[in-house]
Amino acid sequence: MTDPIHCLLVDDKPLALDILTDYVAKVPFLQLAGSSQNPVEALNWVGERRVDLIFLDIQMPQLTGLQFLQALDRRAQVVLTTAYAEYALAGFEHDVIDYLLKPIPFERFYQAVQKAQRRLRPAPVPEPAEPPRPYLFVKTEHRMQRIDLAEVLYLEGLQNYVIIHTLTEKVIARQTLNSLEDSLPAAEFVRVHKSFIVALAHTHTVERSRIFIQSAAGNPTVIPVGDTYRTAFYGRL
Repeated sequence: MTDPIHCLLVDDKPLALDILTDYVAKVPFLQLAGSSQNPVEALNWVGERRVDLIFLDIQMPQLTGLQFLQALDRRAQVVLTTAYAEYALAGFEHDVIDYLLKPIPFERFYQAVQKAQRRLRPAPVPEPAEPPRPYLFVKTEHRMQRIDLAEVLYLEGLQNYVIIHTLTEKVIARQTLNSLEDSLPAAEFVRVHKSFIVALAHTHTVERSRIFIQSAAGNPTVIPVGDTYRTAFYGRL
């Protein structure tokens, strides 16, 4: 579960604090750390307690919101809440997350906290997927044999055996076609018949329900396309 964002509300108007307190309670990933009508007290609060995000008014006695920003050591991010639009540029010069004009509708408040969430709790960058191996090992009669996938023309299933036709040889694997299909990269190989899987890289021509696989040996091999597999195969092409 993501750690909640701890919020501090700073405004000299009790009604403004009540509204923001209600808004914070409606957002599952926000947690109210405290609220204060005294900006000096709030500044000390930030230094003593955990605060991730501050909702800060600008026009306050003792210490304005902009003076508060200058004194803040920036361990917390800030959203400005004010009735005065003319301070927006000054606020963004302090790298605030957002600038909310009173009266603040909840929809606008929620947009600001979403920005804060993206900055404070960025989504983890997924690790790059491991590239598929350019080979596989199959079990033959007496050994495990490496097959380079770039050389595979097609695979032919015969009950509990599979004949792997490559550019240079035929390898008889003691496996089923279904089990080998799960080991092949789906972007490069496609099932076209209950008994055949073809390599798209070596598919030379398709004519009606026949695939012509061209090899270095000479005449192409003709592979049938089964009715069950026809739509998916043509979609891949």
